Amino acid sequence: MTGGLKDGEADEEFLHSPFIRKQGNIYKPNNKDMDNDSLNEKTMEDVHTKEIDLVNRDPKHINDDVVKVDFEDVIAEPAGTYSFDGVWKASFTTFTVTKYWCYRLLTALVGIPLAVIWGIFFAILSFLHIWAVVPCVKSYLIEIHCVSRVYSICVHTFCDPLFEAMGKCFSSIRIRMTKEV
Repeated sequence: MTGGLKDGEADEEFLHSPFIRKQGNIYKPNNKDMDNDSLNEKTMEDVHTKEIDLVNRDPKHINDDVVKVDFEDVIAEPAGTYSFDGVWKASFTTFTVTKYWCYRLLTALVGIPLAVIWGIFFAILSFLHIWAVVPCVKSYLIEIHCVSRVYSICVHTFCDPLFEAMGKCFSSIRIRMTKEV
């Protein structure tokens, strides 16, 4: 694949990137510098093995509008109608722990299958966008450009002389308005 190693070259150069070889890009063999393609080893990143943040799990804040329910948002005792302090503390603990573990259990049971479904969905969406929508739009723009040129030629050929002649005919008409009292 690499055309062999020359004297003084190490095997390590070819182990890191399957896309670049010493002779140039495998798809552009004459391009040895690779300056414009930015496919060198320093700029290539593998998005599948990037590290995820286990502390801030919503770094782009896509769930800021999701209902965030705490105990105080659901159960509140107004002044003068307090339950026993022990009941209030036990209720708080029960609510919080139940919500926490129920969410964890649901994510453990349903999270991975849903991740598979959403992965498939967005893969299909990406595929359709890349292979169907964008080529369709580009094709439409190419065809509409051709149609617009034909339309422009027709307008300039037939309509422009007609409207110029009408303009010359009506240009000698003078209208004077007087107000009689």
